[in-house]
Amino acid sequence: MNSPRLTITSGVDAAIRIHGQETYPHECCGALIGRDGFVTAIVALPNTTEEGPRRRFMVRPSDYQLAERRATELGGELLGFYHSHPDHPARPSQYDLDHAWPTFAYIIVAVADGAATDMTVWYLQEDRSRFEEGTLNHGENSHSDPTAAVHG
Repeated sequence: MNSPRLTITSGVDAAIRIHGQETYPHECCGALIGRDGFVTAIVALPNTTEEGPRRRFMVRPSDYQLAERRATELGGELLGFYHSHPDHPARPSQYDLDHAWPTFAYIIVAVADGAATDMTVWYLQEDRSRFEEGTLNHGENSHSDPTAAVHG
């Protein structure tokens, strides 16, 4: 069976990495906007968790609504979310498993000592039992400037 695929531009890749580095040692989070498995923009979201932003992130309902609205304005749809793992591998945690939805892609970027390293994409199984690692591809560069890929 082929693993699910997600394609991002180099501008989106850079924007996610920069966001993770800027929020280090806390986790960053944001929404993935695009169409048909191709991410063309991100919406950086605030990390509003009460459990401590160093190891957790939370997307509030109002942030979710903002992401959907921005996706519509950009002519795309909400494809999923991204977040960083400060000083931890780019693999989903039990917390990630407990708070994910099966319909979305989840990009995780590892940030070690303030520098973004590995980036992976994950999909929650329909039965919510585990994540499956997907394939993260790099597509054409619609945004070579990472700031152009970020929409707030």
